[in-house]
Order: sequence, then C-alpha cells, then structure tokens
Amino acid sequence: MSKQLLIGVSCLLISGASLGQAPVVDATTTNNTPETTKVQASALNLANDDLEGRLVILERIVDSRTQSQQRMQGQLNDLQTDIDEMRGSIELHNHQLEKLLERQRELFLELDRRFENMQQDSNNLASDIASIDAGTTSTPSSSTNSANEQVSYQAAVNLILKDKDYDKAVPAFQSFLAQYPNSDLTANAHYWLGQLLFNKQNYTEAKEQFEQVVSKFTDSPKRADSMLKLGMIEKSIGNQSAANSFFNKVVQEYPDSTPARLASQQLAN
Repeated sequence: MSKQLLIGVSCLLISGASLGQAPVVDATTTNNTPETTKVQASALNLANDDLEGRLVILERIVDSRTQSQQRMQGQLNDLQTDIDEMRGSIELHNHQLEKLLERQRELFLELDRRFENMQQDSNNLASDIASIDAGTTSTPSSSTNSANEQVSYQAAVNLILKDKDYDKAVPAFQSFLAQYPNSDLTANAHYWLGQLLFNKQNYTEAKEQFEQVVSKFTDSPKRADSMLKLGMIEKSIGNQSAANSFFNKVVQEYPDSTPARLASQQLAN
C-alpha cells in the first residue's frame, strides 16, 4: 500500500512541476500573431478602400450637381439675355409705334385744319362775291364798267356761285383780267382768281394774283384778305418767318378787320 501511495504522490509532484514550468501567456500577446495582424491589416485596408470609395462617390455626386447647376445657370443666363433682347425690341417697337401714331394724328389734324380752311375760304368766296356783285351792279361806272365787263365778270362769278364749276372759273377770271386790266373789278378778279388757285394748292400762281392786289390796289377792300392769303401760302410751303411777317402786317395795317383776327389766330398757332 505504501508503495502505491508513493507512486501516486510522485505522479502528483511531476504534474505539479510540469504545471509550474508552463509559461504565462497574455491574452493580447496571444492575439497578435502574424495571421491576426494580417487579418486586421486586411480589414483596415477594406475599411479605407470603402471610405475612399464613398468619398469618390460623394465627389462625383457633388461634381454632377455642380455641373448641373452650372448648366442651369447658363441656361438661365441665356434666357435672361433673350428676355432682355425681346424687351428692348418691344420697347423699340412701342416707341416707333407711338411716333407713327403721333405722326398720323398730326397728319389728320393738319388735313382737318386744311379742309376747314378751304371750306371757310369757299364760303367766304361765295359770300364776298355775292356782296361785291350786288354793290357793283347797282352803281355801274359808265367809263370803265361797261356792259361787257359786267357780263364777263358776272359769268365768271356764276361759275362759282351757281355752277360750282371752279375749274372753268379759273380761265373765266383770267380772260376777264386779260380783256379788262383797268376795270373797277380788276382787283376783285385778281383776288378771286388767286383764291381759286390757292384752293387748288397752286401756290405759285395764286401768290402772283394776291401780290397784284397788295401792290397795285392799295385802296381795295380785298387788300387785307390778299395779304392774309400771302401769309397762308408762305406757311403752306414751310416759310414760317415770311408767313408771320405778312400776318403781322395785316394786324398792324387793318387792326379791326376780320383778316386781322384770322392773322392773329395764325400767329397764335
């Protein structure tokens, strides 16, 4: 029994010695094997690669958005430029349209004014000839107002008052002036011939007739009217300075007359 006990104790001692000589290993030291380090390095590389990949993707997304914004901004700039050009074109067209409309209004007013003046002149022509004819017929002059003069003059007047044939009235008055240059009706014939030519806008020949009245028949009742018509002719051909000169003369020489009132209106315009 003692022998067996001795053998058992010896085994225990051997086991204890073996256990006492075993090295103590740290857990961390045990994990830092080359395999573990390689695995950790691989994991770290994978993480870095994944992070870099994500950064690349983010950069691409940012670049794509930036390029999209730049394209959109470029398109907006192009649209704004087109809008500015269209706005400028519209403003230019509106300005041109306003000028055209203003010019048309001026032309309409000018035509209306001329038509009114011509109508008034025609009415004055008819009434004045009628009044003059009434006076000259009642007191004819035996020396210069012969029966032939009366017939010729009355025939020209009738073409205006009765027939309204102004085209034939012109040569009728011309014929009268050629046959009776020294008649008492010569000044009136010059005036009415000038008025007929003025209504036809034959300003050159009309001016000659009115000048005859103004220069040669200073006592004629038609001198003021003739001077007024000379001013109207100068105004019609664009010579405003000469027109105002005639209008002022009418006002100064015949201040209380109807031609003076009309001349004042022309000066006011």
